[in-house]
Amino acid sequence: MTIQDEFHFIDKIKQKSNRHTLLVEGIGDDAAVYQTKNDYLEIVCADTMVEGVHFLKDASSPKDIGFKAVAVNISDVAAMGGTPKYYLVTIAVPKSWSEEELVELYTGMDEIAEVYHMDLIGGDTVSTSDKLVITVTVIGEVKKNRQRLRRDARPGDIVFVTGTIGDSAAGLQILLGNLSVNDEKDRSFLVNRHKRPSPQVKAGQILSSINRVSLNDISDGLASELNELCEASCVKMVIEKDKIPLSNSIRSLNSNQLDEWILYGGEDFELVGTVSPSLFEQLQKQCIEEGIYLTVIGHVEAGHSEVFLLDDGNETKLHKSGFNHFR
Repeated sequence: MTIQDEFHFIDKIKQKSNRHTLLVEGIGDDAAVYQTKNDYLEIVCADTMVEGVHFLKDASSPKDIGFKAVAVNISDVAAMGGTPKYYLVTIAVPKSWSEEELVELYTGMDEIAEVYHMDLIGGDTVSTSDKLVITVTVIGEVKKNRQRLRRDARPGDIVFVTGTIGDSAAGLQILLGNLSVNDEKDRSFLVNRHKRPSPQVKAGQILSSINRVSLNDISDGLASELNELCEASCVKMVIEKDKIPLSNSIRSLNSNQLDEWILYGGEDFELVGTVSPSLFEQLQKQCIEEGIYLTVIGHVEAGHSEVFLLDDGNETKLHKSGFNHFR
């Protein structure tokens, strides 16, 4: 049985108290009202997740689905160097989802919202005849002139990433039954990296303090995000394959699809960007102090907006062929 009374359902999912003092009115009126800070810019982003396309109901719990729906938007704010503050959720609900499952969905959202000190301030709930559709909008903030953009890469920069790459794609293959992992610790790590990503907000904040950084988050795949940086900045990149950081769990896998997952898998929600070599040591020191690991994976050159992968002395072009709904 799905939602019987929308207003009763809203009472179940709304927060008991606000987390931000600048929030004047949250859920309960026609719109939310919040104050803004001087010397800050607002960041707004939105993503939609569709059952059967972005998640499978029988492979993830409602809590995990809700958690990830908010996480992907937080990652976009992190890629701008910002801090997430508020979020809104619109869901189209089919009869196959019970009210209890939907409450669990919002519980998962609140779990990650609590981590990042965010308030749920509104949204909408409608019925649909097909699959569950979730649209999340996140509002964040960043100090003026400190927003991080894709277009700021320059020849001579080094290319870096946070964390490890390819874990989420491997986790998805485990969930789909296409990959068998005997070691339970490795299996759990990879699946969790797919179900519950950790947006790199702190890394983004540190990167916003550097004078010039280009930045993107890895949602559609490393190759795709690198190409986006090149296109926005009108530069060429050369990436060294053996420098791409991998977790011990993915290194332990015996699969001929490893390169595919690492380069094109996506949904790691790490950050990838460029910075002047003269600033990297300072940047790395700040990140290490926060338990964040940066890895240099290549460099930027003058040239056409292309990405090349250097592997065993051979250079091949990395095409922008990550996840795309319309291909």
